[in-house]
Amino acid sequence: MSTKSLSPSSSFFASFAESITKFSGSTMAFSGALALVIVWAAVGPVFHYSETWQLVINTGTTIITFLMVFLIQRAQNKDSLVLHLKLNELIAATKGASNRLINAQDFTENEINLIHQYYCLLAEKAKLDNDLGQTHSVEEAEENHAEKLSAHRD
Repeated sequence: MSTKSLSPSSSFFASFAESITKFSGSTMAFSGALALVIVWAAVGPVFHYSETWQLVINTGTTIITFLMVFLIQRAQNKDSLVLHLKLNELIAATKGASNRLINAQDFTENEINLIHQYYCLLAEKAKLDNDLGQTHSVEEAEENHAEKLSAHRD
């Protein structure tokens, strides 16, 4: 979905939020915030360290923190979605990879735990292979393990 398919206000907000997020992580933003705190501390004696003087910094930092939480979460959601899309592409394009894991982020916690148990089993079976370079799907690992067991018994 491109920004062209978004409404003009959504597109503007997306662009604005991305710009603020990038700027807030910059050296210039940190330097500006540090300078603001230094100026605030320097004018403390002028205002006799009054409650109003303290309220100015407390209110300002609270408002900025409140808004930044939402911008950071928005950026994190976007980054997470992009990462999931890339992983989904790799799974879909890799022969032998289980397509059941595409969109795994939408699974329930129980489904995720079940799949985790399968991968723990896969890891245990891989240890038994003594070949750390070998990779398997869970099904392949179970077949390989069964074949090895029957070969050792014969």
